[in-house]
Amino acid sequence: MSKTSYPTSFLITGGTAGLGYQTAISLARQCPKSLIIIASRADPGKAATRINAKLKQQNVMYMPLDLSSLATVRTFAKSFLEANLPPISALVLNAGIQLPGGIEYTTDGIEKHFAINHVAHALLFHLLLPHLTADARILVVASGVHDPVQAKPFGMMPAYTTPAAVAAPNEQAIKASNGRDRYCTSKAANVIWARALGQRMSGHPSHAGKTVLAFDPGLMFGTSFTRNAHPFLRFLNAYIAPWTTRLMRFFVNDNINSPAESGGNLAWLVVGKELGGKKGVYCEKRKERESSVQSRDEGVQNELWEWTVERVAENEEEKMRFQEL
Repeated sequence: MSKTSYPTSFLITGGTAGLGYQTAISLARQCPKSLIIIASRADPGKAATRINAKLKQQNVMYMPLDLSSLATVRTFAKSFLEANLPPISALVLNAGIQLPGGIEYTTDGIEKHFAINHVAHALLFHLLLPHLTADARILVVASGVHDPVQAKPFGMMPAYTTPAAVAAPNEQAIKASNGRDRYCTSKAANVIWARALGQRMSGHPSHAGKTVLAFDPGLMFGTSFTRNAHPFLRFLNAYIAPWTTRLMRFFVNDNINSPAESGGNLAWLVVGKELGGKKGVYCEKRKERESSVQSRDEGVQNELWEWTVERVAENEEEKMRFQEL
C-alpha cells in the first residue's frame, strides 16, 4: 500500500524514541489501516523501520523535523503538504527537551525549552490545521510539574509569568531558576495553550468534532530524556531506575510508568472514545484531572494565545487566520 492510499494519518513529533516511539508502536498495532508518521530531528535508530519489522506492517514512516527553528518548522509543514499525505486524524505534539545547565536560546532568540516545547509546536499546529480531519484529535504532551504543587516535591518550580518574560527572561529571573525550572515553565505553557485552544475550538462550529487534550505521562525511567544530564544520572536512568518503577509507583506516586505504559495511555487517548470531543481537558493516564490554578485562568490563556500568534505569524493575513483558527 502506498503512503497516499491510507485514508488518514497520525503525526507524532519526537516519535523516534521514548514516549513517542512507544505511542507510535501502539497506534501502528491498533490502526494498521492508518499511516503513522514519526517526526524528529534525526532517526539514527531507524525507528520506523524497526516498528514496521516488529509488527510485520508498512504503515509507519519517518520525516525529519527540527523544532529548534521556526523556519525549519515551516519547511516541514510545506514538505508535508506537498507530499500529498493523508489528512491528519491525530496530531500528537510530544517532542520536548530538558536542559539541566545554563540558559540557552534558539536562533529565533527564544529560550530553548519554551521555544521547542511550546512555540514551535504551536506554529506546527497552525500550519497543519487545514489538513486536519473534522474529528481530529490534538494531543499536547505536558507534565504534572506544570503545577507548582506537584513540582515542589521534586525540587522543581515552574516560573511562568508572562510569555514575553519566559521567552526572554531578565537577569534576575535567570539567576532565580535553573534548567529544570525552565522545563517546568514550558510544561505550564503547554497546558495553558491546550486549554486556550480548547476554549477557542469550543466556540467554533467547524471544529465541533475535534478533541483537544493535554496529557501528563508521569515520571518515566529508561528514556533518552536525560540525554543532556550528568553521565551518572544518565546511567541511573538507563540501567537502575527502570527496575524500581513498580516499587516507586506503590510508595511514591501512582503516576510513575514505563515508557511502554505511558505510550499505551497516550495511544488510548488518541483512539479511545471516552474523551472524544472534549476540549482543553488535562489528563493523567487515562483519566481527566484538574490542571493548575494558573492554567485555568482565562486571562493567562488569552495572553499566551495572542502572544504566540503574534510571534509565529509571518504577516497580517497569517496573524488573522491563526487568531480565528
